[in-house]
Amino acid sequence: MPQDIDPFSEAEAANELMRLARQIAKHNRLYHAEDAPEITDQEYDALIRRNAELEEAFPHLIRPDSPSKVVGHDITASPLSKVTHEVRMMSLDNAFNDEEVADFVARVRRFLRIASDEPLSFTAEDKIDGLSCSLRYEQGRLVLAATRGDGQVGENVTANVAHIADIPQELSGDSFPDVFEVRGEVYMDKQSFAALNEDLLEEARAKAELKGEAFDPAIARQFANPRNAAAGSLRQKDASVTAKRSLRFWAHGWGAVSEGGIPSDTQWGVMQRLAQWGLPISPDLKLCDTTEEMLAHYRGIAERRAELGYDIDGVVYKVNRLDYQQRLGFVAKAPRWAMAHKFPAEKAQTTLEAIDIQVGRTGKLTPVGRLAPVLVGGVTVTNVTLHNRDEIGRLGVRPGDRVVIQRAGDVIPQVVENLSRDDGRPAFQFPDHCPECGSEAVAEEGEVDVRCTGGLICPAQRTERLEHFVSRGALDIEGLGEKTIAQFFALGWLESPADIFRLRKRRKDILELEGWQEKSVDNLLASVEAKRSPDAAKLLFGLGIRHVGVVTARDLMKGLEDIHRLPEKAAELHRYFEESPRAEGESDNKFRERLTDKVKQILEVRADGIGLAVGEALADFFHEPHNMAVWNDLMAELDPPLYVVETKDSQVAGKTVVFTGKLETMSRDEAKAQAEALGAKAAGSVSAKTDLVVAGPNAGSKLKKAEELGIEVIDEAAWAEIVKAAG
Repeated sequence: MPQDIDPFSEAEAANELMRLARQIAKHNRLYHAEDAPEITDQEYDALIRRNAELEEAFPHLIRPDSPSKVVGHDITASPLSKVTHEVRMMSLDNAFNDEEVADFVARVRRFLRIASDEPLSFTAEDKIDGLSCSLRYEQGRLVLAATRGDGQVGENVTANVAHIADIPQELSGDSFPDVFEVRGEVYMDKQSFAALNEDLLEEARAKAELKGEAFDPAIARQFANPRNAAAGSLRQKDASVTAKRSLRFWAHGWGAVSEGGIPSDTQWGVMQRLAQWGLPISPDLKLCDTTEEMLAHYRGIAERRAELGYDIDGVVYKVNRLDYQQRLGFVAKAPRWAMAHKFPAEKAQTTLEAIDIQVGRTGKLTPVGRLAPVLVGGVTVTNVTLHNRDEIGRLGVRPGDRVVIQRAGDVIPQVVENLSRDDGRPAFQFPDHCPECGSEAVAEEGEVDVRCTGGLICPAQRTERLEHFVSRGALDIEGLGEKTIAQFFALGWLESPADIFRLRKRRKDILELEGWQEKSVDNLLASVEAKRSPDAAKLLFGLGIRHVGVVTARDLMKGLEDIHRLPEKAAELHRYFEESPRAEGESDNKFRERLTDKVKQILEVRADGIGLAVGEALADFFHEPHNMAVWNDLMAELDPPLYVVETKDSQVAGKTVVFTGKLETMSRDEAKAQAEALGAKAAGSVSAKTDLVVAGPNAGSKLKKAEELGIEVIDEAAWAEIVKAAG
């Protein structure tokens, strides 16, 4: 588990996964559908990587709308007609260093059961930074061209690609299959990109002069980089606009092919045949027999990157033998037989003009540096994360400092050096109160992050907390999605969880809103009313209390049974923490052990996952008057029953069970509930105390650790038999 994820609670992880899904979906739309990205490729890669790390650490929290399941973006708003791809257009997984490339090769060998001394070759080619495009040839004639879209459905750009000289309307020679779908990238070279932006600048200047207005080049429409220019030029409803732009094409693979039509049994062979048919391929395509050759080729291309006439952002490796590719297959949205090796960071100097404090959905105060715009690797950077209070102190940054920033494939743009550290100016004062609601902002003992204590009253957190409250793992109220909550919040109808249960009084008001019908309103209100006697553990999880995830909430309720006792228990904890100083000579460990034992005693629990952090979080939450006001208001609307877990005699009673991989017949929460009903403990990680691991497809590090420890591993079907046998 990555170091910065290890202390995460399930509630925090669920909230961050929700935020990432929403954020990545937005950037997918801007990049793929609107050709107007707001962040760099490296920033986007960082979001994707963060999402993958969280999903690996908390696989039971993987969302239905997870970015790991999505390719590109839907094109429902596109003026171009739609095309359904016969073979889905996938994306690629990324590597960011030599070790990850070596791991990729090792995974391929393990999957295929090929020994390290047996031959295994890969193709390696530079990864052009363009717009994915599919070209369908029938009897050698181009009949259809389409963008990737969301991988399943793209846009018809056949008329547009007719103006791209690199794309032949008919294939050369006479030895080609009845159907062959070429996949590649439409791009714009650096020289054409510069000329296009200059033309756009001149057009804007001429229009301003015609209107008698002052010309401001800063607001003139220009493309941010060649990729955006290529995408915007290709995805034109009027093909004559495309004809005026200098676009290029580069083939790197294929999709649908008529039976028996693949002209070789290797990736290398097919690519050479594409070149013979008149399709351009990378001049740097190379066949590599070892990992060392792959990395040497990567470094050679990286050294020449700045001299190339087009933008590239890495090197793509593909298993050469096609029968191996077929055996390896695909994961959710990428092939197992290919990997993109991204280029490392680039740096530049600029001025830190301001430091803004943003409040996240969990109350975390995150400092964001506002920069004088600076070009780094062809992309203009204006913002940079400063992470937290300690990072500001480490760098010693203040507004006005000259700083060195870095862009990399695995991190969001960051400050790596402060060139003005020794200037005699006061240090930046990190706020001790939330800039959104004025509540106290504090850092828990042992943590660097400063968080707003405003909780449910903080406007920066409120809508996200409401979304969490109605999410699948919590009250699971259908019909209250992100957009509906935002709409009702803006109208002043939803400010706290209790307001959800007063929506029935708003029925007429909701019906007056655009898009709402009698049936949809009644379905929403019925879904709300059905949750007036909610499962107590799900209700507790839905409150979004720090460190109280799905499993912790269940463990707490197994001890307390009656959720109405929770504020009283939290108050008792708060009094104990206030009145229990460290005894003379008592070590840190002994002090914490004593407090942890008291937490378990007060909360009447024995679960390993409930300790001092959970006790402090509960004490702090219910000690805030505004949180108690929200709690009392909510409980006036709800009647949660006693929490009782019925257990059965089974072969796993008293054992510790870990679920890993993708469960195909049930959710992760359902699986854990089954384990508890059978008298077992459902744990989140594998250790020497684990008795059984239930592994679904794509099980990763947990399965490997279980095998190393000699722990029994079964599949989902075998687990179903255990559940069935218990009756």
